[in-house]
Amino acid sequence: MLFTIRGLGLAIPVNSLSQEHAADHAVEMWGDTIDRAGAVRTLFRQAGVQRRHSVLLESPHIEKRINQSFYRAAIDRNDHGPSTRDRMERYEREALNLGTRACESEIQRAGIDRDRISHLITVSCSGFSAPGVDVGLIEALNLDRGVARTNVGFMGCHGAFNGLRVAKAFAESDPRSIVLVCCIELCSLHQQYSENAQQIVANALFSDGAAAVVGSAAESIDHEWQLASQSSLILEGTQDLMSWRIGDHGFSMGLSPKVPDVIRVELRPWVEEWLRSVGLNVDQISTWAIHPGGPRILDACSKALGLSDSALDVSRQVLADNGNMSSPTILFILDALRQRGAQLPCVSLAFGPGLTIEAALWLPSSHGNSTGPADQSIGRDPVKLV
Repeated sequence: MLFTIRGLGLAIPVNSLSQEHAADHAVEMWGDTIDRAGAVRTLFRQAGVQRRHSVLLESPHIEKRINQSFYRAAIDRNDHGPSTRDRMERYEREALNLGTRACESEIQRAGIDRDRISHLITVSCSGFSAPGVDVGLIEALNLDRGVARTNVGFMGCHGAFNGLRVAKAFAESDPRSIVLVCCIELCSLHQQYSENAQQIVANALFSDGAAAVVGSAAESIDHEWQLASQSSLILEGTQDLMSWRIGDHGFSMGLSPKVPDVIRVELRPWVEEWLRSVGLNVDQISTWAIHPGGPRILDACSKALGLSDSALDVSRQVLADNGNMSSPTILFILDALRQRGAQLPCVSLAFGPGLTIEAALWLPSSHGNSTGPADQSIGRDPVKLV
């Protein structure tokens, strides 16, 4: 028996803004403290993002008026915006609502009695509190108060893979288990007032979202995707290429422009070796679900793996529509592929601090076929918060 997706739910904040207005807003917030307004707008245009959602937006964006009061214009160059304490207090207020929406509808659609959910796994790298979101979800979803909780924290964009690895282990160790995985990220809480190019790129890419997976070990759920294998690699000598560190004014991203070059060289040999260990090769993979860390990372993956121009269209579209939501993003991509009836096998990939590569292999249910789900009820838009 393999870990099988029984349901997959998405949630995004209801309010959003275009990338063009996000760039204008960034320049406005930094005011006279920034000398690179033109460079900021260029980097925002090159990020591959068209629209992003944020819990900080207090009403729909109308023309050039962006209704938010969290980030105020910098007073001087020593003004770095809200404190980490302020950002974490906002995380504690906002994260549960987003996560609950991602979980609630999917539990119902999956036809799962919530009393049967035995394990809850929460994933986040953008905030902390205790009691945390896991306890809040148990209350909000009316789960059994004895549910086993695991929190996967601060692992970055590949955090969903780590949560799924834990879920797979729980489910396959006890076939009676029903596991709920919830990834919640409020990346918009960590915008940085900075002229550093890496920080500007991070400001241009990241956004808010949540995704939930309900799964179990099963042999015969027709038309569903099964998690057959996972693998992970920390590339030697790359620890300075990507980082996510806690500062006095939020969490700051380090993202070297060398990352795509490293991926281009290192990715294929490792993927080939892993796939050989499970009796497959790169050419046998029908579908690729790759986390869009940015356009250059997607281009590097495509070149390294020899993929067609259209192979990563879904990844690029999720990035364009939502920005990089960190850990939930790969689940948005998997959901879109399932809706489209994507052919299996599918390999999903993501990259994170380390530099770390995480991979997962998805196969059709043993009694299903190689296309996506026949149940069209999952063909839906992400749930927006009101």
